[in-house]
Amino acid sequence: MDSQEEGHPSVELRGVTKRFDAFTAVDDLSLELGQGEFFTLLGPSGCGKTTTLRMIAGFERPTEGEIRIEGEDVARLPAHKRPTNTVFQSYALFPHLSVEDNVGFGLKRKKVPKAEIATRVATELERVGLAGEAKRRPAQLSGGMQQRVALARALVNLPKVLLLDEPLGALDLKLRKGLQVELKRIQREVGITFVYVTHDQEEALTMSDRIAVMNRGRIEQIAVPEEVYERPTTSFVAGFIGVSNLMPASVSGPGRVLLDQGLEIEGNTGDLEPGEGCFAVVRPEKLRVDLAGEGDAAGNGLPRVDGIVESSLYLGTSTQIVVDLGDDVRMTVLVPNADEAERQRLPGGGARVSLSWEPEHVHMVMESPGEGEPQTASPEPVANAAKSREG
Repeated sequence: MDSQEEGHPSVELRGVTKRFDAFTAVDDLSLELGQGEFFTLLGPSGCGKTTTLRMIAGFERPTEGEIRIEGEDVARLPAHKRPTNTVFQSYALFPHLSVEDNVGFGLKRKKVPKAEIATRVATELERVGLAGEAKRRPAQLSGGMQQRVALARALVNLPKVLLLDEPLGALDLKLRKGLQVELKRIQREVGITFVYVTHDQEEALTMSDRIAVMNRGRIEQIAVPEEVYERPTTSFVAGFIGVSNLMPASVSGPGRVLLDQGLEIEGNTGDLEPGEGCFAVVRPEKLRVDLAGEGDAAGNGLPRVDGIVESSLYLGTSTQIVVDLGDDVRMTVLVPNADEAERQRLPGGGARVSLSWEPEHVHMVMESPGEGEPQTASPEPVANAAKSREG
């Protein structure tokens, strides 16, 4: 890319708001995407992520604000005049055309010379691993292959920005995971900006350079995947990314909080003032579980809380234990199944246990703005299995 391209963001949104009658789908959103960045909009159905993508694509016009692509304000430009292409969850392929004709359809409409079309189509089919399927019809391909055709059809037009709206949502888990790796490889190879929409936390963490976590039309946090997971800034982000382990607390002093369970612990309280409510977060893989009064947890000097095992589930590589601390507070522990004898000694349902953690593994977050209670992800291991489309 040349120096001129490097001088401005690839995509920029400035104070973008979208209203549908009295409903505000996107509320005063501003962000900048770097050149060649894999940027993911993550959030639950109805949070505004698909509406944001559709405004970048030109399928929706913002009620207020500016949208710039490669430095040009495109907020009033129709979709076909923007340097973007979109890949949807539904493949939208022409059933009567071959794979190569589907991929080259847009170039043909633009009256690109036939020789150039053939070269560019062959290049993209090779890139997505479908060079040997060029003459087949979409109905003869698997769902994963059809999605690769849709991706090649978008890339062949050489867009400045590729927009992807839950493109893997209709695929089974194993195929989806394989295509996640392929998509990231392709993005690095072509070097263009990808804007990816998903509600799948694992997908976002796996693929993204940066993630914007959206809630109720606003962005609650933008950061690299490691920071979003390890250092969430709000209760919503902490609960939505991974498994929710939120212990209600209040700030008792600089660098100290008092858990509702009665334990005072140290932690980075940031800008929180004494007396202000917050949540202490410890990720499930950072927790240790021992029978109450037994093992190291009772006397190792680490902070600990007591509870009752609500469930213990075997997940293959790990065992998931959900512990009820009382007052509707539940903590999830993930214990690697590295040793069968150790796994057999794990406490089962109804057991009284202590949970302990290293002080550096606790993180304080404020309550998400405008929410009386934090929205949290289900502690069940099927959290990422259900797929839904955003309205």
